[in-house]
Amino acid sequence: MKKVAILGRPNVGKSSLFNRLAKQRDAITSDVAGTTRDIKKRIVTISENREFEVIDTGGIDDSSALFSKVGELSLKAAQSADIILYMVDGKMLPDEEDRLLFYRLQKLGKPLALIVNKIDNDKEEQERFWEFMSFGPEVSFAVSVSHNRKFVPFYQWLEKYIPPKVENTIAMQEEFDPLFDEEQIAQQPEEDDKHIKVAIIGRVNTGKSSLLNALLKEERSVVSDVAGTTIDPVDETIEYGDYDITFIDTAGIRRRSKILGIEKFALGRTTDMLEKANLVLLVIDATQGVSELDERVAGLIEKYRLACLIVLNKWDLREDKSYEEAVADVRYKLKFLHYASLITISAKTGMRVHKIMDEIVKIYERYSMRIPTAKLNDVIREAIGRHHVPSHNGASVKIKFATQYDSKPPRIALVSNRPEYIHFSYKRYLANFLREKFDFEGVPLEIIARKRGERDDENEE
Repeated sequence: MKKVAILGRPNVGKSSLFNRLAKQRDAITSDVAGTTRDIKKRIVTISENREFEVIDTGGIDDSSALFSKVGELSLKAAQSADIILYMVDGKMLPDEEDRLLFYRLQKLGKPLALIVNKIDNDKEEQERFWEFMSFGPEVSFAVSVSHNRKFVPFYQWLEKYIPPKVENTIAMQEEFDPLFDEEQIAQQPEEDDKHIKVAIIGRVNTGKSSLLNALLKEERSVVSDVAGTTIDPVDETIEYGDYDITFIDTAGIRRRSKILGIEKFALGRTTDMLEKANLVLLVIDATQGVSELDERVAGLIEKYRLACLIVLNKWDLREDKSYEEAVADVRYKLKFLHYASLITISAKTGMRVHKIMDEIVKIYERYSMRIPTAKLNDVIREAIGRHHVPSHNGASVKIKFATQYDSKPPRIALVSNRPEYIHFSYKRYLANFLREKFDFEGVPLEIIARKRGERDDENEE
């Protein structure tokens, strides 16, 4: 698949072009220079089913150590891309640094277009566009991303380098073959879901971006001592064993009173990502322990009923607490994540980072697990035999049978004659009993009680 990288200095409209190509508001845009800091990627399609990966890069600017790192990642993206779009601000005069960067990209010998943005009308095109021809581009376009102006020639140029996607006609014929009736399809085994979506979440400056880079074994996310460096969620997919694992490095979360400007968009984007995730790496700074804000961040995991691995980062820098004390502190303060697995690491040195990949796969397999109904009922009967369902005002409360009706997370229904009288404490007892018999480490477990034929619209553990 072809890769198209969008480069340029800060605040020229790169993320707006990325959003237009992706046909959705994906990258955060604002008037603040340097809003995009990490590399952002999406698979997009243009006419005639031409599919490619578009890469939004951070603005290239050497004015600070942070933006210098952003620029390094942007130029690396250009080297790995097949097609390069260099964008400039048409409302400004040509800049010498822009000119030098464009010359540098020309030497890569790849298809390269100069995109002069913010040219809103014919008058501005006549007065400003031609000033940028001193760059010596072979291909250039005067556009306005915000007004969707003059994009047809640009798309036509892209199509020259992006071939149409070849359809699998044989597979399509089988899919719509009338000889395959519903009964035959129902008998076919379901294909295993081999795509794991992992959100890396935590408060600011706990080392989330360093962890992402360590897991990917490359500098994918900008790392800086500046709190709040990551604004847009950064995602990257890798193959691991039989699985495709997509990591999402979300923006660090602050107290609401300290959330300013574009970080408000980042917080909303983080919660959107959690709705799509299967599993969360909750990153906690081991040198500081669990704070009140960590507890609130962890509350989002419980809210979305996600599998979880608690990652105590910066373990190499801790001084006072032993392992037992540190774990006890985490377990006490994050009681509602009692099911979560826990690992101590150092993203900076790489200590135990390699173990996280295997843990992710194991937890996801538990998250997706389905228990055979007969086996589940054997365990429920054993649990009831040890501790009967309490009666209600002398009325007998019976559990007739149990069934798992969903996974991710595992959801179990108890069919009862009086479901409303099964106390939450008894459901908790059954959940703990099931955890003893089946391996649900790292996974939330939902148990509901209902009458036969009722909908499963209440979820409790």
